[in-house]
Amino acid sequence: MNIESLIMFCHVVEEGTISGAARIGYVSQPAVTKQIRQLENRYNALLFNRAGNKLSLTEAGATLYDYAKEIVQFYKRSQEAVDYINGKLETFLNVGASQTIGEYTLPELLGDFTKNHENIRFNLSIGNTPEILSKLRDNIIDIGLVEGILEEEKKLIDQDIIIDKLSTDELIVITSPSHRWRERKEVNVWELTEEKMIWREQISGTRRLIENALKDRGIIENINWFMELGSIQSIKSAVEADLGIAFIPKQTVKRELRFGLLREVKVSNFNLSRDLYMIQKNHRFRKIGLGKFIQFVKERK
Repeated sequence: MNIESLIMFCHVVEEGTISGAARIGYVSQPAVTKQIRQLENRYNALLFNRAGNKLSLTEAGATLYDYAKEIVQFYKRSQEAVDYINGKLETFLNVGASQTIGEYTLPELLGDFTKNHENIRFNLSIGNTPEILSKLRDNIIDIGLVEGILEEEKKLIDQDIIIDKLSTDELIVITSPSHRWRERKEVNVWELTEEKMIWREQISGTRRLIENALKDRGIIENINWFMELGSIQSIKSAVEADLGIAFIPKQTVKRELRFGLLREVKVSNFNLSRDLYMIQKNHRFRKIGLGKFIQFVKERK
């Protein structure tokens, strides 16, 4: 058995057919079949159920696939590590980030990091926190930076995922400069029910955090649910146009507050914040460059 047999086995599983594996492996179909037979002989077990042109994993095949993915991944990392040391390779780190961090924090962070690490490049994926967690579990990304992991989400996180708290971000209420509260610096929580509220989409972790806080105050049923928007920028634009008010992370509106495009209104005795986290898998062998990036992020928190 060699590593190429395990790579081909993974191709067959992921493509679902011998022909698909042959195509992406640039080999003939008989060559793929031969490697699968060699694996079955090596493990003395049938790895696939064959029904016509369709393949499905046996219990033994499913068990081997979990190990094979890890073996292939670490083999590739070993190649990258040696090539990087020999100056033959620019390494790529796949970073996942929830929307606020991805749009407002990471650009400056990555810019500062790459000034001193020219051989490290980044692929960035932006999504909500559950999506980033899923991509980390599936090894699509190497590390994630997310906000507002709720307690119920923490319970569902695999034990091999490490969660490091980085910082805390305040959530504030914003209005347009022409809003009727423009002369007021503070309102009470019940006055929120008199306004049109603009929300992120339902799957947003930040939205759920706000909803839970309003529910605890007994006013969630009285909120005027006026509009749902899919991005921070669209919410800022809607509030600036005086279509309603919104809760929003303070770090995302620093510029607008400074230039008077939006206003912050305090809510008396209602302080709301969320934690920002770095999440990573507990791998024995980290991808080249990942340790340096993790250390850099921790020093910047």
